Amino acid sequence: MAQLFHIHPEHPQPRLIKQAAEIARSGGLIAMPTDAAYSLAGVAGYAPLLDRIRRIRGVDERHHFTLMCRDLSEIATYARVDNAQYRLLKASTPGSYTFILEGTRELPRRLLHPKRKTIGLRVPNHPLALALLEELDEPLLTSTLILPGSEAPLADADEIREHLEKLLDLVIDAGQCGTAMTTVINLTGAQPELVRAGQGPLAPFGLE
Repeated sequence: MAQLFHIHPEHPQPRLIKQAAEIARSGGLIAMPTDAAYSLAGVAGYAPLLDRIRRIRGVDERHHFTLMCRDLSEIATYARVDNAQYRLLKASTPGSYTFILEGTRELPRRLLHPKRKTIGLRVPNHPLALALLEELDEPLLTSTLILPGSEAPLADADEIREHLEKLLDLVIDAGQCGTAMTTVINLTGAQPELVRAGQGPLAPFGLE
């Protein structure tokens, strides 16, 4: 049965952030708001989380998961980033973007796309998400909270509990959360490639 935390969206209560981090560290699955839409999130080291997220999302092993990181230096630990990619990342983070990059050996193979050996990475621009990442001192494995057959993510904490209460360990309510998803940019090629247009502007990548 999922717990429900009401956390201030701009000034997250340290006590609740600490409790949320403890739930994540123990292998818990969290539904949390971000600067884009609600995400399913958990600590990447727990293998069962992948299966739990896939069941909720209705996706297979080819689905790109996303590591939510605190900053650029953390991204560089888990992805191969050259100078050109770094400049693009620096100009657009934190923000509502997910970047597809080649994973490093720091990542378990199960987190990578099985053929391309890539993973999504992002740095959110949301006080709650950043506070939780800082408390955890490690990235969160995330996936947008879209139910099978739906076109838009769930955006209301009460609705999330109604649909998924027995499948989650924690739902975080931090006020209004939109349904616009991140813009997904593939940076593994010679030029940035738009995978999904979302909340993040395309101008920094010359894709307008």
